[in-house]
Amino acid sequence: MSTAPDPRPRDPKPALVFDDPLDQPSSDDTDRGWGERPSGDSAADLKRFLDEKPPHHI
Repeated sequence: MSTAPDPRPRDPKPALVFDDPLDQPSSDDTDRGWGERPSGDSAADLKRFLDEKPPHHI
């Protein structure tokens, strides 16, 4: 029996990256994703406040 090399291309293994992760900004470094909403009318703000009020603030 002869073993021929596999003709299918192999996926390259991911390279190890030894960069300092603190040099790159994270998603927490931006205001995006912190729940900011465009400023609207006060009725919508009151509705949001009442919808998100914790149960112990009844």
